[in-house]
Amino acid sequence: MGLTSGTGPAEADATAGISVSAVTVFCGASPGRLPGHLHTAAELGSALAGAGVRLVYGGARTGLMGAVADGALAAGGAVTGVVPRALLPYEITHTGLTELQVVADMHERKARMAELGDAFVTLPGGLGTAEELFEALSWAQLGLHRKACLLLDLFGYYRPLLAFLTHARDEGFLRAGDLERVRVCESTHEVMARLSGVETEEPRGAVPT
Repeated sequence: MGLTSGTGPAEADATAGISVSAVTVFCGASPGRLPGHLHTAAELGSALAGAGVRLVYGGARTGLMGAVADGALAAGGAVTGVVPRALLPYEITHTGLTELQVVADMHERKARMAELGDAFVTLPGGLGTAEELFEALSWAQLGLHRKACLLLDLFGYYRPLLAFLTHARDEGFLRAGDLERVRVCESTHEVMARLSGVETEEPRGAVPT
């Protein structure tokens, strides 16, 4: 189904006919210190729902994970959560989702989330979020998928991580092309434009020039 961000007729025309039916979002189950992180997560969920795109995420009701799911649900969107069976007793699973898939373990969770989404968007998070992002990038490097990998970073949370990737390139452990596999976005609008195949005015990879 076509993607539109709902900001105007010209933008709707630019995104008409683009087929992205589901997006996998990686983010933390904690809210972080800046209230803006929660707002951004909810805004992303709402934007995906408004575009008719299913949200696929880790299934929690807390932190940024809960905010992105609630944002999508409040806007009438479809949300699929993927939860390892071992986490169910901790009572952090979202109970109001369109669909909840319970899998055997964390490995199956990541594989299922990768399978269900047509693209990846990463918001701030901790070790699990970083692991999911790097796995998606590693699989892209190996040619296992060609899905977009977008980093939504309004407040510079991932700046140190991007600096590390630059360092890895300079030390000869990454190629310049590897850094282009992740696109840094500074707004939800930019995420939706990239998911729709609309290039922004200033293309950005993982490493600012």
